[in-house]
Amino acid sequence: MAVSLIRSRTLIAHAEGRHGCREIAEGAVLQEDGVIVAVDRFETLQARYRDVAVVGSGREILVPGFVNAHHHVGLTPLQLGSPDMPLELWFITRLVCRSIDPYLDTLYSAFEMIASGITTVQHIHGWAPGNAGEVEAISRAVLRAYHDVGMRASYCHAVREQNRLVYQDDQALVASLPAELRGPMQAWFDRFRMSLDDMIGLFERLHADHAGSRRARIQLAPANLHWCSDEALTRLSDAARAHDVKLHMHLLETAYQKEYARRRTGGSAIEHLERFDLLGPRMTLGHGVWLSESEIETVARTGTCICHNCSSNFRLRSGIAPLNRFEAAGITCAIGIDEAGINDDRDMLQEMRMVLRAHRVPGMDDSVPTVPQVFRMATVGGAATTGFAGQIGEIAVGKAADLVLLDWDQISFPYLDEETTVLDAVVQRAKAGAVTTVLCDGEAIYAERRFTRVDRDGALQELHRQLQHALSSDEVERRHLSRALLPHVRAFYRDYIDPARHEPFYRQSSRF
Repeated sequence: MAVSLIRSRTLIAHAEGRHGCREIAEGAVLQEDGVIVAVDRFETLQARYRDVAVVGSGREILVPGFVNAHHHVGLTPLQLGSPDMPLELWFITRLVCRSIDPYLDTLYSAFEMIASGITTVQHIHGWAPGNAGEVEAISRAVLRAYHDVGMRASYCHAVREQNRLVYQDDQALVASLPAELRGPMQAWFDRFRMSLDDMIGLFERLHADHAGSRRARIQLAPANLHWCSDEALTRLSDAARAHDVKLHMHLLETAYQKEYARRRTGGSAIEHLERFDLLGPRMTLGHGVWLSESEIETVARTGTCICHNCSSNFRLRSGIAPLNRFEAAGITCAIGIDEAGINDDRDMLQEMRMVLRAHRVPGMDDSVPTVPQVFRMATVGGAATTGFAGQIGEIAVGKAADLVLLDWDQISFPYLDEETTVLDAVVQRAKAGAVTTVLCDGEAIYAERRFTRVDRDGALQELHRQLQHALSSDEVERRHLSRALLPHVRAFYRDYIDPARHEPFYRQSSRF
């Protein structure tokens, strides 16, 4: 039996409402085989369990492991040559990204996440070319990376079976291009050879294979409304109920997606999803920037969750999500770092500050995000969107021992007024360098700022080595295609929406 006693200067168990949290001064956790069996003051627990190994010096702050509730890749698009652009144009620049070893790529971002206190990730995998067998091999490599580094992962392969580059049928896009681009564009589409049956089958195999796993869950992901036909929505809804799994879906990330939903359905994206019984606590909507007031009410009424991807929305010019309205409506909200945070990395401590600051609208009322609220989003809020809901996200007896120790001296040096709360100090001042130890399932996967399971330096050196060769012919062709496509895609979206139809949303700053 693996048993340890994790001690702290202050233990922050969970947020309480918008303005408080449960703290225990000199608190400690006793964990057995990855489950918290006691929470009390350190001196009390040590007196009862004198022979148990102690983790921590007593100078650290102990918090629940954070949850990155929306994640995709390792090396960021910027690192791979795809600059930040409006989302719809960014899809085109993503064609330039190099082919990467999925195992090493996943480790790269896992190292960054763990070092900032993230113990669980919602990995939404997409854009994988190949047939069913080739894509399955990539999926298993991703899951193996998380297994090897030791963190929890809710994994889903994003279902995309239409409109893969613009909000238009793939063949209609090919036909609209100049003759010299039709062949290369069709060749790009032909790289993706998984049918809807293949995608459902991949989920079912992975779900069955990980049924007994403590640190992996397999979910479903209708990638976005424009990427999924009604047939796909029907089958994914049925599969989620049949297998009792969560779903995660990008939705209304941009005004263009809102207009697409209007054109396709004659109404709203939310109304359309409700027809397929896709709303409810099982579903998490990623982004939701352009949800209307009535749609927010529907999301709240159905118990649907929202994952707020603040940095991504800024970087890709998608807009500012109405987080204050989400919270006022009682919607369960999580935090996702998406492709990368504002500093092109995966730092949850930094992302919490982004969320805290981005929605501070003028005025004297109590509608802006609070520190406990943002902390809740990064812990129990994120947990609710994964297959580990109810098991992680707080420090309590019976919960999983996913824990993070942060160096209080580094957070408070050279001075911190004693009136400043510990939670305020952690959320507003802690940097990733303050994270000293990360436990997942009771195991120290990051101890004294070093990874215990995987040689980080060796893995990154190998990733670096593999990318030193010249571009392959396929990579060169995709770069040429991306540059040639960009003006045509710009033209496609130039008159796609009526500015007057969407201007009121820009004016409603109080929604932020």
